Amino acid sequence: MNTFFKIEEHQWEELGGGIKRKIVGYTDELMAVHLCFDKGAVGAPHSHEIHDQIGYVVSGSFEAEVDGVKHVLTAGDAYIAPKHFIHGAIALEQDSILLDMFSPAREDFLK
Repeated sequence: MNTFFKIEEHQWEELGGGIKRKIVGYTDELMAVHLCFDKGAVGAPHSHEIHDQIGYVVSGSFEAEVDGVKHVLTAGDAYIAPKHFIHGAIALEQDSILLDMFSPAREDFLK
């Protein structure tokens, strides 16, 4: 675990579909992840069995959907997706960035 995160010291991990990520930091109970989307890239609707999630819009804009409700979110806005809630997002601008926070940490991201 690193105590500090300096964005220029970390490379983006390409996930495919016009989305890439950088893990900002984590403990056993909490994780923060930057996700950068190409315009039109889709974070497909899904749910989590054990993770609560908050998606904070750092830059750009998204059409976010949580539990069947859609909103357009811009920088400074966020969505909350408790475990079992279906959620997803579509980037409306090039290089739109979400800061996703998970509790507990996503162990699958660390493999």
